[in-house]
Amino acid sequence: MSERIDAHHHLWRYSKGEYPWINESMRPLARDFLLADLEREAEACSVKGTIAVQVRQSPEETEWLLELAERSTLIRGVVGWAPLASPELPALLDDWRAKSKLKALRHIVQDEADDQFLLRREFNCGIARLRDYSLVYDILIYERHLPTGIAFVDRHPKQIFVLDHIAKPRIKERVLEPWRTHVRELARRENVYCKISGMVTEADWDSCTGEDLRPYFDVALEAFGPKRLMAGSDWPVCLLAASYARWYSMLREFVRTLTASEQDLILGGVASKVYSLASPQTYPK
Repeated sequence: MSERIDAHHHLWRYSKGEYPWINESMRPLARDFLLADLEREAEACSVKGTIAVQVRQSPEETEWLLELAERSTLIRGVVGWAPLASPELPALLDDWRAKSKLKALRHIVQDEADDQFLLRREFNCGIARLRDYSLVYDILIYERHLPTGIAFVDRHPKQIFVLDHIAKPRIKERVLEPWRTHVRELARRENVYCKISGMVTEADWDSCTGEDLRPYFDVALEAFGPKRLMAGSDWPVCLLAASYARWYSMLREFVRTLTASEQDLILGGVASKVYSLASPQTYPK
């Protein structure tokens, strides 16, 4: 049986200037969320390992997450940020090469004004370097970016990609198309994996239920299959619509009819494989 792995969560020391996206409607997020808070949530849900994911686009935040991870047996890996379009990228990645818990990089493409950002030449030059460092790339986009995302992935057939938050479909509006068609097409690329995460915050925050999310989970399951799906909480952002425990309760219901081995894959096995996670027993003393 695989350990339960939360493949996507965040940590931060809150300041208004550094987190301007936390607006008045997101007031529950306007505070610190630190390792001790995560440990309490994870223990209550029998989560044994996690992947900490960047929020700020700064190498300093990546360094901070890596420092936390080095002191923690819970955080098994970090998805950080680096200036992928910069000529300074190789030197920075060389500096981080010894950081064994750096598993992937991510850029907040969803916030870029240019919907074709993923196709920019300099950015793709940076992506082409990641395999030399055994780094995964997490794709953070909205559903409208999926056609561009497909073209982007096709430029890098040997790079491992992870699609965050099932590409943020319009769950609140109960709209499946064209997200469903595009996700199925993207899933034809076997170097692309998908996170079952971030769904509750794309639904109605005040009334979200598992049944609201079920059609979108079913599409992702049919498209990627259990061998390319991994579950993540998106904590603490999920708190806008559901507690950590409630989200894991929904996940258990989503996978209830699958075989035990398929459940193990989604709830931990795939994340462990894709991000090459070590067990705590293998960490240096």
